[in-house]
Amino acid sequence: MNSINSTIPGDATMPEKAPLAVEDPVTEERRETVEIEEGKTVGIPFSDNPKFALRNVEVSYGDTRAIRNISLDIARNEVIAFIGPSGCGKSTFLRCLNRMNDSIDTCRVKGSLMLDGDDIYDPRRDVVELRARVGMVFQKPNPFPKSIYENVAYGPRIHGLANRKSDLDEIVESSLRKAGLWDEVKDRLDATATGMSGGQQQRLCIARAIAVSPEVILMDEPCSALDPIATAKVEELIAEMSESYTIVIVTHSMQQAARVSHRTAYFHLGHLVEVNETNKVFTAPEHELTESYITGRFG
Repeated sequence: MNSINSTIPGDATMPEKAPLAVEDPVTEERRETVEIEEGKTVGIPFSDNPKFALRNVEVSYGDTRAIRNISLDIARNEVIAFIGPSGCGKSTFLRCLNRMNDSIDTCRVKGSLMLDGDDIYDPRRDVVELRARVGMVFQKPNPFPKSIYENVAYGPRIHGLANRKSDLDEIVESSLRKAGLWDEVKDRLDATATGMSGGQQQRLCIARAIAVSPEVILMDEPCSALDPIATAKVEELIAEMSESYTIVIVTHSMQQAARVSHRTAYFHLGHLVEVNETNKVFTAPEHELTESYITGRFG
């Protein structure tokens, strides 16, 4: 795991906060009095070895500011989870990382967003190449209406990663193995992907994403439509993939964030309030809003 730079004193100098009584929920009025300093994030938002270096990021839809002056590093080969109430900006921020927001006419992105030191919003940037390096797995499984084989082979074929059928076969098998699907589908690769179970479809979408050899995988609520058994398989897969990929996951499940991530980032009304090691976020959060959210006082 990469070392992370802290902007606060070490844990030893900070007394652990006592939990608030559950019977005394935070009211809307009280939450509005909690101060959020724009551009200020408590915890450890920066890394010594970042894959993404994101500075002063602003995202607007017309006149509405969805992301407010956020700065964050995403380290190499880490799993970082984005949590927060609905509408807090976590999915919007995620979609900035491979320019998925480009498809929204009213969306404007400002700030510095660097991937391995290169500006991903440079007008000369090849967006197709960027999205091959930064793959995306969506909330709802979206396999193509093609065979299982063709779903995985599609990306390598259009990107010219395999010149021979044998090379393509190898990529398909390797990707399905990495997604934990090979043993389940190896005898029916010609079957239509839409006939698979929901959990299998989601793992197929992961196999499709990794078939083009990405460096980063973005996951937007990847298990929200899955049952607990399928969710457990995807979470096991995330843990295995973290050895080879940088993974950013948006989740409404705090239990899932606690299980799979190294760091957790808490978003609130477009602000990045806190980023910390996941265990610390869920046992000794530094910001009052983070504590209120994870203890269920609002969200």
